[in-house]
Amino acid sequence: MRGAVAIFSKDLYSELRTRYALNSLIMFVVVTLSIILFSTAGETVSPALSAGILWVIIFFAAMSGLSRCFVSEEERGTSMTLQLWVTPSSVLIGKLLFNSMLIYILNILIIIAYMLTMPSFVVKTPMIFFITILIGSFGLSSASTFIAAIISKANSKGTLYPVLSFPILLPLLMSVIDATRLSVDGAAIGEAIGDFRIIFSYGVVVTTVAVVLFEFVWRD
Repeated sequence: MRGAVAIFSKDLYSELRTRYALNSLIMFVVVTLSIILFSTAGETVSPALSAGILWVIIFFAAMSGLSRCFVSEEERGTSMTLQLWVTPSSVLIGKLLFNSMLIYILNILIIIAYMLTMPSFVVKTPMIFFITILIGSFGLSSASTFIAAIISKANSKGTLYPVLSFPILLPLLMSVIDATRLSVDGAAIGEAIGDFRIIFSYGVVVTTVAVVLFEFVWRD
């Protein structure tokens, strides 16, 4: 556990010093929201469409920054040092904690900006929305972190990351979009239980697979 905390602290210090991931994520969100705002000006967006747009923004924002957790280690040549001094599970947990923190901060900023720029997006069942963001963000972080480890040694990292992530994240995205739509429609929380089960199960399965397979990916 100390190793995981050390990895998390290292990444946090590095991010506070460079602000690379956070700046790129914020710039992507600002540009995307501006385009959407100009495209939908004066038009009413349906709840289903507004829920989909929100998670499209979250998905591509995550794709633009979360891969740095492992790619940066390869670019700086520090991955071998980590392999010598820290266990693979500690590396994975530390990176997962950092990416989870990053995605939660990012999602808070996205949601605030989205609600300010999209008047048609009104959450009528806050509990559904809160739970969806809470467990959906963790599933997104878990899958993105493990995929980042897989593509970190590839030549075309930037292209491969979203291409590989989309089919893996598609079941999660479909469920979180549906649950978000229910929260905007004002549905009872019982109607979202099915989506919650899928989202939670997805996060558990992906995290378990990552823990089991990460050592083989990391040592390769």
